[in-house]
Amino acid sequence: MSDNAQAIWSAAQQTLRGMLKTELYNLWFAPVSASRMDGDVLTLEVADEFCEFWLKDNYLDVLRSVVSRTAVRPVQIAFAVRAAESAGSTASGTANSAESTEASSTPLAPIPSPVAKEPSTRRPEAFFNPNNVFDTFVVGSNNHHAHAASVAVAQKPGLTYNPLFLFGGVGLGKTHLLQAIGQHVHAHRRNARIGYLSCERFTNEFIEALQNGQLPKFRKKYRELDVLLIDDVQFLAGKERIQEEFFHTFNALHDCHKQIVLTCDRPANEIQGLEQRLTSRFEWGMTADLKAPDVETRLAILHKKAAALSVELPPEIISFLANRIRTNIRRLEGALVRVAAYAQLTGKSLDLETIETLLREILQEEGKVAISIGEIQRRVADYFDIRLADMTSKRRPENIAFPRQIAMYLARQLTDHSLSSIGDAFGGRDHGTVLHACRQVRDRMEVESKVRQDVGYLEKQLTR
Repeated sequence: MSDNAQAIWSAAQQTLRGMLKTELYNLWFAPVSASRMDGDVLTLEVADEFCEFWLKDNYLDVLRSVVSRTAVRPVQIAFAVRAAESAGSTASGTANSAESTEASSTPLAPIPSPVAKEPSTRRPEAFFNPNNVFDTFVVGSNNHHAHAASVAVAQKPGLTYNPLFLFGGVGLGKTHLLQAIGQHVHAHRRNARIGYLSCERFTNEFIEALQNGQLPKFRKKYRELDVLLIDDVQFLAGKERIQEEFFHTFNALHDCHKQIVLTCDRPANEIQGLEQRLTSRFEWGMTADLKAPDVETRLAILHKKAAALSVELPPEIISFLANRIRTNIRRLEGALVRVAAYAQLTGKSLDLETIETLLREILQEEGKVAISIGEIQRRVADYFDIRLADMTSKRRPENIAFPRQIAMYLARQLTDHSLSSIGDAFGGRDHGTVLHACRQVRDRMEVESKVRQDVGYLEKQLTR
C-alpha cells in the first residue's frame, strides 16, 4: 500500500469517525482500506461488490469531500473489491469466530454483515473500537467521577452502581467509557454475555421482531445478558411501545443483578417524552456527567494522541488547538490528525495562519457550540450602544428593535438553539417572531451594505 494513500485515508477515517454515528462508521468505513494513490485518484479496497455499490450510492460525495480536505487538493475516489482468496479467508475467520462464540456461550449484539439479514454472533473485538479502553482515556476534572464509576462497574459488574447512567454533550467520551467497560469485562470474564448497541438499533431490532413474530427470541437475546450497554438512550423519547419493552428488559436484568450501563446526551429527568417509571429506574444507581474538558485536560489529550500517532508538533500549535477547540474531544482529536497528516504529506513547516486555514470548518463548528445567546446579546448591545436590558424588553423603536433582530439572527446562525429557545432568551418571544427577525436581517443585508458590514463584523468578533 502506498504510504501516501495510507496517510490520507487514515486521516480521512478520523474525520469520518467524528462525523458519523459509531455503529455506522464501524459497519461501513472502518473495514475499508486504501490500496493506492494514482495522481489525484485514491483507490479504496472494499470487501465485496455490495459494499462498493452501497458506498457509491450513499456516501461517494462525502468520501470525496473528506478525502479532498485531508489531502488539501481535489481527490477522486475509486473502488476495488478485495481478492477472492482474501474474502474467503475473511469469511472463514468470521465462521470460526462464530463457532468459538457459540462454544463459550457468549451471544452478543454485534453489528450485522452488510449483506446479511440476520445478525451473526461475533466476539466484542468485532465491533468495539480497540482504542476505546481505559488506558487511552484521559482523566481530568471534567470526567474523573464518570471514569471512576465506569472502572468500578467494569471490575464488579452487577454489584456496584447498577444501573450506571453516563450523560454529557457530543464528543466528551461517553461512548469511549461504554466500550471500555465492555472490553474490560470481556477480557476478564471470557464467558460473560455482553450486549453493546445503540438505543436506535435496539428499537429497530424490536420492530423487526414484532413484524416477524419473533418477540420471544428478541426478549431471550437481551434478557439473558450479563452486561447490557446501551448508547444514546434519549432515542426512547416519545416512543411508548419501545419504552414498555425496554422497561421490562431493564427489570428482568436488574432483578437478576445483571449490569446495565446507559449513555445519554442529557440527565434522565430532562428527556422529554420519557415515562416517569423509566426516569426513576435510570436514576436508581449511579449518575455521572461528563463536562467539556479544561485546558489542562485538552493539552493532555493532544499530547497523548500525538504520541499514539508518533508525530511531533510545535508547542504553539498544540496550545492553539487546546485553546480554540474547547467543547468536543472527538473534534479536538480530529483536528490534530488533520494537522499531522498535512505536515506529513506536504513536508511544510506549520504556522498558525496555515493551521487556521486548514481547520476553518472545524473552528467554525466549534464556534457555534461555544457561543452563548447571552454573549451575542452583550456584543450586539455594546456595538449599537443600547442597554443589555433592551434585548429582552418590549420596546420597539427602530434603534432598539433592529439590533435586537440582528442578535436573534446571529443566535440562529451561530448556535444550535431552537427557534423557541432563542425566543425565550429574548424576553419570551415566540418562534414566529424569531423567524421574522431573521428574514428582516437577511433582506436588509441584501440591499444595505452598512447592515452587511455590521453583521459581518459582529460575526467575526463572536467567532474569533
